[in-house]
Amino acid sequence: MPNLVNRLLSSEYDGVLGKSEGVIILTMGGIGVHELERLRGELAKEKVRLRMVRNSLLRRAMAERGFEATPAMLAGNIGVAVGTLEGTIHAAKVLTSPEVKKAGKLQLRGAIFDGSLLGPADAVSLAGLPDKRTLRGMLVGCIQAPIRGLATILNALPSSTARVLQARADSGTGSDGADAGGEGSAPAA
Repeated sequence: MPNLVNRLLSSEYDGVLGKSEGVIILTMGGIGVHELERLRGELAKEKVRLRMVRNSLLRRAMAERGFEATPAMLAGNIGVAVGTLEGTIHAAKVLTSPEVKKAGKLQLRGAIFDGSLLGPADAVSLAGLPDKRTLRGMLVGCIQAPIRGLATILNALPSSTARVLQARADSGTGSDGADAGGEGSAPAA
């Protein structure tokens, strides 16, 4: 029978997994306090919490949610970054940034994203997803492109007609093909 502390932690993990839209599971061995606080501050910008967890209790909480964690996923000192879907993408970008990779102290082991359990490679690929602002910009560009093309065509029609009429007037021929200067003169006999 688990003791009171384990039951409290287990219920807290259940609550965290139940309320969060995204969770990144990572190793945290060898990271110093100053580095950890800097990472927490960077993640807090998108309201993502980073904390160390007990492996057995996280495994139990994941099993209650229907996720089966592999032994490799929960080996060693494990931490979780918990937040919204957008926050999880931000966390993946921060945790896979070059300066964090260079230190080599953190490694993504997996993720729970939008109700699916992801492996290490998929968790790293979350960093490549665009954020909400970028997606909105892409959507506006897709909507705007056909409208811009139509406006260009509609603007080109009157200006091209005007250029044709001006060229015709400059050449000096009338609408019947006769020379404009010869209309008033009598035909030669």
